[in-house]
Amino acid sequence: MTSSPRSILALAILLVSAVPGTARQQMDESKSAAPYHPGLGELMTAFVQPRHIKLGLAGAAQNWAYAAYELGELTETFDDVAELVPKHGNLAIPEAIASTVKQPMSALDAAIKAKDAAAFNKAYADLTASCNACHQSADHPVIVIQVPMSSAFPDQDFRPPPQK
Repeated sequence: MTSSPRSILALAILLVSAVPGTARQQMDESKSAAPYHPGLGELMTAFVQPRHIKLGLAGAAQNWAYAAYELGELTETFDDVAELVPKHGNLAIPEAIASTVKQPMSALDAAIKAKDAAAFNKAYADLTASCNACHQSADHPVIVIQVPMSSAFPDQDFRPPPQK
């Protein structure tokens, strides 16, 4: 006996509607009332690292408009991290960010505005080295960031859009 998709759907609806209300509520997704406070590691992996990668890929493709966008997003992300995690162990995060990444990010901004690939590559390498210096000072030398060698975003084209 074969079942049509319509008969399977009807059976599923019948089964769910036959479940008492409280049992049906228990089957629904439940959410904690406690606020979520991501740690520094989660913020870096989920937000900073993808922005760093996308910025590097945009610069490598000389997509200056998109590189400017990602640099702005990375700047905002570092600001958010500094606000959400003001201290990590003995490390004051806002000061660590200011002393490590602000200067190379300023150099990246200048390189992007000038559409200067060589200056971009140097500033991006300096930013990457600054990330690693911060990891060293935070007692996490095992976290080593590098210039991306390939895209972690296969569904995104980093080349500049064709001119109209």
